[in-house]
Amino acid sequence: MEYQDAICTLNTLQTNVSALDQVRRERGHPQQQLLATKGFLERAGLSVEELNQLNIIHVTGTKGKGSTCAFTERILRSYGFRTGFYSSPHLVQVRERIRINGQPIGKELFTKYFWQIYGRLDETKGTHGGTMPAYFRFLTILAFHVFLQEKVDLALIEVGIGGAYDCTNIISRPWVCGISSLGIDHTQILGDTIEKIAWQKGGILKPGVPAFTTKQPENAMTVLKDRAKEIGCPLWVCPDLDDYTADSGPVHLGLAGLHQQSNASLALQLSNVWLQRSCYFCLNQTLKHGAVTYFLDGAHTMRSMQACVDWFTETALQHERNASGPVARVLLFNATGERDSAAMLKLLVVGTSVLCRENVDYQQNFNVSVENMVTRCLDNERSWHLHHSRGGNSGPQLLIQDSLPLGPEKKADTLVFPSILSALQWITQGRDSVLANPGKAVFMVKPSIMAKAALLCDAAEIHVLITGSLHLVGGALKHLDPASSK
Repeated sequence: MEYQDAICTLNTLQTNVSALDQVRRERGHPQQQLLATKGFLERAGLSVEELNQLNIIHVTGTKGKGSTCAFTERILRSYGFRTGFYSSPHLVQVRERIRINGQPIGKELFTKYFWQIYGRLDETKGTHGGTMPAYFRFLTILAFHVFLQEKVDLALIEVGIGGAYDCTNIISRPWVCGISSLGIDHTQILGDTIEKIAWQKGGILKPGVPAFTTKQPENAMTVLKDRAKEIGCPLWVCPDLDDYTADSGPVHLGLAGLHQQSNASLALQLSNVWLQRSCYFCLNQTLKHGAVTYFLDGAHTMRSMQACVDWFTETALQHERNASGPVARVLLFNATGERDSAAMLKLLVVGTSVLCRENVDYQQNFNVSVENMVTRCLDNERSWHLHHSRGGNSGPQLLIQDSLPLGPEKKADTLVFPSILSALQWITQGRDSVLANPGKAVFMVKPSIMAKAALLCDAAEIHVLITGSLHLVGGALKHLDPASSK
């Protein structure tokens, strides 16, 4: 089907007058509206739980919510994260509502994903009273589907109207919520006072999820604070933009207007919380298990990987000064999605490398075949050799007993393992009591591979840098710090 066919079909879902009247009648029954959205979502082959994978920033408000989302998206994209942004309305093309890395999705992608979702809904309407979702609800479900399929690192979701009853509020576990400036609008749906509107907007707040609001009229702020207390949501008021300090001097915005300053402040707060939650800043963790020290960093972008290298260089040297003898350095690396792993590996000049294919013992990825995962690891291995420009003799291939053969002869300084646990067990050579626990499965290794462990066996200490993927770090922590996964 062509793009124009998709647009014509989409337009048949336009909300008409009778549908708007129904929305107004159902105002007092928000759960019915949310249950309806959940039903359409499930008919489309998605679930509310899947949406949690999108690491969502949920933003509402009367004025400025779109600008806030735009600021936030640009900030996080500048750190190398792959962003999704769902907004409304559009100006020219409906594709403007669904953006990846700041750009509307192309006609080809829109057409492909449109028919996937529309087809599933159309096929099931016979058993659901012939119902199809209205225009905005359909596009919301489509946006979620696009972002999941395109594997964004985060999704910025802008509320359509209100908050409590809006179909985007099917989101159950956002990472952080934001409320921009409130005013009087959509009174037939949201109410005719600032207090009623504030109550509606506060409906996106979730228990335990941090939330931020710009400064609001006193009555509106009182309602928001009461709403947050009732829900169990920590709510903070953003400071003025002038209160921020920057080494480069005053902050200059890309959008004109004094009103954008409060939007920018809200965006800074949302971005900061999201970055902290994503472990961009906070996941520089060191674990010492006897003679083995693990340096864990969730870096998975170029900028964060450079920060990781700087941190590891400084921290590892401090540990080595106190070591009782020679120290062996090992890199345990894995990258997922469309990361430029070759560029990241170029930064990681840390010594011996052990490359682990996708973390099948931590989080299985059903969208990627085993063959693709192995190929990705072998590509990483070739990149490592290229960056280090090492010639010399090739050692025998790595082959864990009962695992897949991993191709032709390999250089002795890189090994590819089928799982995180097997890699950790080989690296530590029985010197980590946590991994030697009788409850842990022991992966058998061919004698030819064990012979490569001489450097590790002879070292007084082993320093292991684990980086490249949050999934890798999380999977390693499951084995190294079992209490953290409970």
